Amino acid sequence: MKRGSAADSHHLDLEFRPLVVIELAKDVKDETKKWLVKKITDKKKDGGAQLLIKPLVISEEEENIYVVGASTRRLLLGAEAAGFVKESHDGTMRPFLYSNRAEYKDFLGDGEDFLSMADCQHIIKHELDNLRAQDETSIPGYPQSKLYPGKSIVRRMKTSGLLLQIFPLHDKEELKRLSFQWYHQIKLAYQPIDKIRHYFGDTIGLYFGFLEYFTLALIPMALIGVPYYFFAWEDYDKYVIFATFNLVWSTVILEVWKRHSSAMTYRWGTLLMKKEFEEPRPGFHGVLGINPVTGKKEPTYSSLKRQFRVYLVSVPFVCLSLYFAIYVMMIYFDLEHWAISYNREQQSTFSSLLLFVPSIIYAIVIEVMNRIYRYAAEFLTNYENHRLESSHQNHLVLKVLVFNIVNCFASLFYIAFVMCDLKLLRQSLATLLITSQILNQFVEALLPFWMQKRSNKKIKKKVKTLKVDTEFSLLEQIHLEKEMDTYVGTFDDYLELFLLFGYVSLFSCVYPLAALLAVLNNVTELYSDALKMCCVFKRPFAQPSSSIGVWMLAFETMGIISVVTNCALLGMSPQVDSMFQESKRDLFLTVVAIEHALLALKFILAFVIPNKPYDIRVKLARLEFESMEALKQKQQMKLSFDSLTEDAIDS
Repeated sequence: MKRGSAADSHHLDLEFRPLVVIELAKDVKDETKKWLVKKITDKKKDGGAQLLIKPLVISEEEENIYVVGASTRRLLLGAEAAGFVKESHDGTMRPFLYSNRAEYKDFLGDGEDFLSMADCQHIIKHELDNLRAQDETSIPGYPQSKLYPGKSIVRRMKTSGLLLQIFPLHDKEELKRLSFQWYHQIKLAYQPIDKIRHYFGDTIGLYFGFLEYFTLALIPMALIGVPYYFFAWEDYDKYVIFATFNLVWSTVILEVWKRHSSAMTYRWGTLLMKKEFEEPRPGFHGVLGINPVTGKKEPTYSSLKRQFRVYLVSVPFVCLSLYFAIYVMMIYFDLEHWAISYNREQQSTFSSLLLFVPSIIYAIVIEVMNRIYRYAAEFLTNYENHRLESSHQNHLVLKVLVFNIVNCFASLFYIAFVMCDLKLLRQSLATLLITSQILNQFVEALLPFWMQKRSNKKIKKKVKTLKVDTEFSLLEQIHLEKEMDTYVGTFDDYLELFLLFGYVSLFSCVYPLAALLAVLNNVTELYSDALKMCCVFKRPFAQPSSSIGVWMLAFETMGIISVVTNCALLGMSPQVDSMFQESKRDLFLTVVAIEHALLALKFILAFVIPNKPYDIRVKLARLEFESMEALKQKQQMKLSFDSLTEDAIDS
């Protein structure tokens, strides 16, 4: 929370450290700007945010950018209001209280360095989001942009196109140090997860923590898979052992991750944070009404209309998309059949190489279809008009997962259980894995990085042409960062890991090298994701998070599906089939019995392994006990005070 340097602050006369940038549309009226600035600077008791704000006057054409900061005391009070949890001197994690600020570890002096820059930016975002209309009926200067008491001003200005973006600024020195330790040096070492979380927030920290953990968890599978691939293809006993290990592995790693993440989020303070009452999401619209829970005015929308949109529009579209994905899959099999026939006739090097072409083309088509469908899923989910962001995200995740599972895995299931061609299954799985990994690295990191580099050169030239009597550091930084792409969240990153987990857990007993390829992918993913977070995207606002959320359920569901898949593949192997030549019914019953036994083992392991380590459970129980005792004391004091008051009145 230190103030900006004199070079940065001279031209703008800043007396505070700029933390957040607000960019308005170029044609926003002056009365609107003055009203917004007044709202941001007014005291809390007057309905303002009590923050510090200054316009970044670059030229007459560009008077639409503002930098926002806050005093140290205001940020500390904001930390209490946002429900921050910090470590106290006795080593326990406790909700931060400004009145007890001296009791917290690392609180020195006036607490200027107590909160991280990411914490401060989250507090400012929290205060801006909670800036509410009072007696205004519309945004000044724009009577069509309606307001009502309690309506979020920032959300209304965004939906009206008056406010283009709000984004947090990078700390260039801290980012440089983090980048060097994180990805500039290619070495075998753990990621600086705590420093990543300190800079980018809990949600990003958790993602990179999970990525690192998943990579390490894949190593045993990869080490066992390599000798299996080269020496044990047709060995039935070893095949069963590997399949069983695969299923136990997929359960244990998820249960151990729950323990690891709970310990990590307890240390960060987010495991104890109270979940706020969810406000309507920015895109939610409807007729103005009264919320029966809060008693506040807000838009209302008929749940019946929403259900109609879900079941009469979204569901048919998803079904149509699934049909199209299967249709494309059948075209791929036609191409595969043609390539095999051509190779039988020609028996040349070219025809042998041609065998891989259909799989490569299909892998590229799968990636393209996944990305196109993602946009369609977002449009449909917005059209459904969900009130809460959590509900919106759940419906979006469900749509995307269903399509991606069918699009990515349908061909493998068809090859395995309809064509019964294990050789083709291995070839298709390897091609899909390798091609999708190369495409993802190129599209997600390398291409955006190259485009960002080109864009930065143009912006730097533009900034140097401006006649401004100051050093360019802050000016250039804001110009560069406002043109960067916005990081939309960890959805796509988790989806990629989910599909990778599917490839490994569903079919690795047929293609044991899948785990090794996944490890190689994740190692490159660590570096490419670090690169895009530091150089390609705007800095995202830190978001408190205590787990990976709905993705844990998705991974666990995939683990259950993998039990069925591996047991079915086991029953199809020639060795098992030869043991039950006389009765296919006995084969089926045996496979079902093994599948049920493995599922039972899976659920027993999930039950036996606690989600939280013992010491974390003790600390949480102690904190809950202390909270209850404090509440009892408060109630007893109130009763004592009431009785004294009554005695005084009687006398």
